[in-house]
Amino acid sequence: MLYLLTASFIWAFSFGIIKGKLINIDPNVVSFLRILISFILFIPLLKLKKIKNKQILLHLLAIGAIQFGLMYVAYIYSFRLLKAYEVALFTILTPIYVTIINDLMVKRFDYIALISSMLAIIGAGVIAYTRIGQSEFITGILIVQASNICFAIGQIYYKKVMVKHSSIQNSDIFAIMYFGALIVTGTFTFVYSDWKHVSLNMDQFMSIIYLGVIASGLGFYLWNTGARITKVSTLSVMNNIKIPIAVLCSIFIFSEEADWPRLLIGGLLMLISVIVSEKYSFPKYIA
Repeated sequence: MLYLLTASFIWAFSFGIIKGKLINIDPNVVSFLRILISFILFIPLLKLKKIKNKQILLHLLAIGAIQFGLMYVAYIYSFRLLKAYEVALFTILTPIYVTIINDLMVKRFDYIALISSMLAIIGAGVIAYTRIGQSEFITGILIVQASNICFAIGQIYYKKVMVKHSSIQNSDIFAIMYFGALIVTGTFTFVYSDWKHVSLNMDQFMSIIYLGVIASGLGFYLWNTGARITKVSTLSVMNNIKIPIAVLCSIFIFSEEADWPRLLIGGLLMLISVIVSEKYSFPKYIA
């Protein structure tokens, strides 16, 4: 649990940094650069000789492409449409997605997960009531959910794959996953971004270094290490530990404005939805 808790505290500060320092930089470029830094950081630790079954390479590339690559493309773009604390708050649905995705893998239907999702949507509606008619706000929420789904898929996929390869250390193969993410973020960047207009001041440069080394590099390593050795129920709860810290940091440290009554009521409804899902629905195993 210590791995997951440490990663959660690291990530809690990232929301405000992205919104406060990097909002004017192309989000695809930010995603690509921080993944590139993480990849370079883990290359010296790569030990391909420990991988006896070469098929695991494809699995790890796919995990990285989904959990880190596609997730970041959606996640960082959402900051252009939402406040930092809103992005943080709307990641609360990740544990429910873990439940639903697991159910799909084992071909079963869990109505509790559906009820929890509806309750969470109501909570989000309370928070967003005054902005519910704004198309960019709705788009922002949907993009965050796409990010959440990618992160949920990655966690399930990684735990499932690595349980069959207990002799391989996380540090031995993490560079492979970052390479998978690098392919995705690199594709989005070089297809959709205009590097001629990319200009970083020192503050922005240091922010990306921090995100690449600490948030993406150390953070993901700690999280997936913890996910590999932690019970699924604990992993579910820990997915949301970062949220209250991130919300408070965004409001008090990075000076974002919030409608406190709506935030508290809506946040409570979303929290209840996750508790219901975890208590009555969340799987005790990964498919």
